[in-house]
Amino acid sequence: MATERYNPRVSEPRWQKAWDEAKLFEARNDDARPKYYVLEMFPYPSGRIHIGHTRNYTMGDVVARYKRAKGYNVLHPMGWDAFGMPAENAAMQNKVHPKEWTYQNIAVMRDQLKTFGLSLDWSREFATCDVDYYHRQQMLFVDFFDKGLVGRKTSKVNWDPVDQTVLANEQVIDGRGWRSGAEVESRELAQWFFKITDYAEDLLEAIDGLDQWPEKVRLMQRNWIGRSEGMLVRWALVAETAPDGASELEVYTTRPDTLFGASFMAIAADHPLAKQLAETNEALANFCDECRRIGTSAAALETAEKKGFDTGLRVRHPLDPEWTLPVYVANFVLMDYGTGAIFGCPAGDQRDLDFANKYGLPVIPVVMPEGADAATFQITEEAYADDGVMINSRFLDGMTPKAAFDEVANRLSSMAINGRPVGERKVNFRLRDWGVSRQRYWGCPIPMIHCEACGIVPVPKADLPVKLPDDVEFDRPGNPLDRHPTWKHVKCPKCGSDARRETDTMDTFVDSSWYFARFTAPWENNPTDPKAANEWLPVDQYIGGIEHAILHLLYSRFFTRAMRDTGHVALAEPFKGLFTQGMVVHETYRTADGRWLAPGEIRIEGSGDARIATELESGKPVAIGALEKMSKSKKNTVSPEDITESFGADTARWFMLSDSPPERDVEWTDDGAAGAHRFVQRVWRLVGEAADHIRGVAPEAAHEGAAQATSKAAHKALKAVGEDIERLAFNRAIARIHELVNDLQEPVSALGKGADEGVNEPARKAAREAVEILIRLVAPFMPHLAEECWVAMGGEGLVAAGAWPEFDPALVVDNEIVLPVQINGKKRGDLTIARDADQSAVQDAVLKLDFVQKALDGATPRKVIVVPQRIVNLVV
Repeated sequence: MATERYNPRVSEPRWQKAWDEAKLFEARNDDARPKYYVLEMFPYPSGRIHIGHTRNYTMGDVVARYKRAKGYNVLHPMGWDAFGMPAENAAMQNKVHPKEWTYQNIAVMRDQLKTFGLSLDWSREFATCDVDYYHRQQMLFVDFFDKGLVGRKTSKVNWDPVDQTVLANEQVIDGRGWRSGAEVESRELAQWFFKITDYAEDLLEAIDGLDQWPEKVRLMQRNWIGRSEGMLVRWALVAETAPDGASELEVYTTRPDTLFGASFMAIAADHPLAKQLAETNEALANFCDECRRIGTSAAALETAEKKGFDTGLRVRHPLDPEWTLPVYVANFVLMDYGTGAIFGCPAGDQRDLDFANKYGLPVIPVVMPEGADAATFQITEEAYADDGVMINSRFLDGMTPKAAFDEVANRLSSMAINGRPVGERKVNFRLRDWGVSRQRYWGCPIPMIHCEACGIVPVPKADLPVKLPDDVEFDRPGNPLDRHPTWKHVKCPKCGSDARRETDTMDTFVDSSWYFARFTAPWENNPTDPKAANEWLPVDQYIGGIEHAILHLLYSRFFTRAMRDTGHVALAEPFKGLFTQGMVVHETYRTADGRWLAPGEIRIEGSGDARIATELESGKPVAIGALEKMSKSKKNTVSPEDITESFGADTARWFMLSDSPPERDVEWTDDGAAGAHRFVQRVWRLVGEAADHIRGVAPEAAHEGAAQATSKAAHKALKAVGEDIERLAFNRAIARIHELVNDLQEPVSALGKGADEGVNEPARKAAREAVEILIRLVAPFMPHLAEECWVAMGGEGLVAAGAWPEFDPALVVDNEIVLPVQINGKKRGDLTIARDADQSAVQDAVLKLDFVQKALDGATPRKVIVVPQRIVNLVV
């Protein structure tokens, strides 16, 4: 057997079938074992997966298989995040219904995933476009509405005129729609909102308890929620410049200490004052329209050129009524933040400084570094935003900004304007309510009905689900539900009169904000079985990309709280542990005329910097580009089928986890895959070589004699690999398995020499146990190979159903230690000695070392200082 090559094309389908027939990975809700829930962010069924998609599923699978072997009842489900615009775009381009396109893709991608031998509970599979799923989502929507967590209001939105739908700020890139590329417009639309701001403080405070999340993700969430302590300051309008009915301008600021550095006011294009003034000022109206064409994301505002329009309005400084400042409409101020108005302090804010320099406005430094000279300190091109000492601020001079904050707050709160305090302390949040209305067909229908007599009323639960009609047309952009001849016409559930359905569907982020709870009992008529949900949740290990660090995770945290408050779960946080994996990257290939080529369309010759790429079809040279995330658009993807056909799934799994730490990107190369495949064959040969000599031998660790080294190597690896998997340090675990294979090579080779040549029964037993441990260690990473090796060893049952071995503590402790030896404080060498050697034995051993005797040259040291198990120092 040792000469046979391992054939994954034969063995992998066989073991996948065996696992399925045994229903090995189907979790039971009534299992008495401790639970463990591992989940990867479920995929969007876009057509086909590439090897990059499978990396996070493989990570989750290693954890699931390990925890199952450790005696846990493991839930490791899979589903599909299946609603969204791509299906509608495909419908328009390919004349295929979104449902047909989606379910075809799911079938293909399911088959692809199954070739990787993932230990998934497919019995719980669902797609978010399944009526069964979105029916329960509509039930949740109604519950949230009844609880006061859903509202409807008119708000400013990003409108994509091509896709004819609302876009989130993050979907506007450089002022254009992320999919269509069309220039985004700003519109006011009536939208449905989830009141996530009701939980702002709780969502923020609870971040501290997410100690198994990456700190960078926790920081991103804190910043997104954006709690700030500041003041609401009312500035009196100079009466002769103000329009009718306007007397003051409210500003929220976190830096009232810098009020004496103010040089201008800026308001949003949609501020009521701006709208009022624009009615009689055509130039201002045009400027406001220009502002509305800029994306509303923070990135768009940061990169856009800062522009302003002087309205002619002036305000009086709240601390000096003789001091007036101009009021501009500015393109970097939004109504969604604060009050839609700011005061500009150019010396302390780079954006304000750029604006002031552009329009020739004063720049008054009000905070300088400690030790600087107030008489000479100036701000010209770079704002000073750090801590320091107040200057040019009258009664605040010499204070720290914090002390100045309190002083200004006290003064303004004691002053009045129009019967109210000039200043009030206020906590503000950057977080805004979650607008979930989308003007598209392929999404979960919002279960609300518009009645002229009764207003807007929810669809009764007994009448749910509101199903999407199949007979829709995609002959032009826009929402087909709006133009459907019958679907939107319905009777009011309250008064029975003619009414119409809500034709907006839900943001797809809603679909992915509770799927983890549905997996706990996907057969239930209600959204959850609270008992099952409370037992399985939170997800013990959640795995996904850093790109979802803000919205998906924040929305899921909100949803869990809302589900708690409506009786569906009894917890607040959905994910106990979070891991954000790196991407699989591949170099890109492009022709001289700009066409991207797939790896299979080129030939590469040479190596290193001398590599040359040629297009196979034309023979023309091809430019080799940078390493980039695998994407269909750049054709730098590798198909799982190509890998499994050439090397097998285990090879791909091993290589993706061995090449780099899991939080970093991994470069997919054919050479790397080939190297992983060579290791697969090496393990197979090692087990085959051993099997003929230890089949039928009882495994037993050796605690003494020559065989002890074999047992120590195996048990040390067993302990370390388990600890590495617990830490998700997969590449380190794999490195230790490599070391164990190296350590076992010699004792396994010795088995063939026969008993008369020194191979005794303890050695065979130790080798048997060590090889069994190797197979168990390999199993989470290369499960098919492990099963095949187990059979070769004469093992019974399935490795995937077996227990994780227990390491022997006595075999993982080194009996010898290495002590550095210093002479007069300078290291001269090392002493290897028994760990339990006493001080006298250490001194005797040190004095016998060659380099010590040479240094002493016959003399006796004045002192021998032994620091137990750390160092030896001789004073001569």
